[in-house]
Amino acid sequence: MIDAYSWPTPNGHKIHIMLEECGLPYRAIGVDIGAGDQFKPEFLAISPNNKIPAIVDADGPDGKPISLFESGAILVYLAGKTGKFLGETDREKYNALQWLMFQVGGFGPMLGQAHHFRIYAPKKIDYAFDRYTNEAKRLYSVIETQLSQTPYLAGNSYSIADIAVYPWARSADNQGIDWADYPHAKRWFDTISKRPAVQRGVKVLSDLRKPLNDAKAKDVLFGKTQYSKK
Repeated sequence: MIDAYSWPTPNGHKIHIMLEECGLPYRAIGVDIGAGDQFKPEFLAISPNNKIPAIVDADGPDGKPISLFESGAILVYLAGKTGKFLGETDREKYNALQWLMFQVGGFGPMLGQAHHFRIYAPKKIDYAFDRYTNEAKRLYSVIETQLSQTPYLAGNSYSIADIAVYPWARSADNQGIDWADYPHAKRWFDTISKRPAVQRGVKVLSDLRKPLNDAKAKDVLFGKTQYSKK
């Protein structure tokens, strides 16, 4: 059994989808990031960066429990554990890994900034609004170009790269993206949306999520609580 400490956000959905796709038994444990659960000592013990998701696998590589944080590392671990979604050859593996790094290094962080300055910032800052909206469009152009040549990000096969990028693309409207400008990416998005495991994954913990419209939750996520020394 794998304990998945998570929340229904794009980074959380990556792990929910991967666990569903791999058919691994798991227990989803909600970490309410708006309430500050990510700062509890028991969570920091497995996720020192106070971010979701994190997992504890009772059956680690040496038969002993292992805990992991960072969604990209967890995806690679689960792919290695099951032999799924990371290609069959070294070339396919490294191709998938480079697109995974594209997501964890750019497509996630930059789109997260777009979300923040377009939706959550207490006042509109034109420079930040434009900067991150334009960067979102640039990043979508990157995957559009790739997906005009291959059905999936890493080639002909669905991989952890697609699993990593897809949840962020579910919020394209919030990022200032018009899907009509990215037809190949939209084809890819629609294809993945039809996968039963993906449909199950994005529902995990979804009934617990609440809109971030109160001052306490915003302080926890964006204010002094987030940056106080732990």
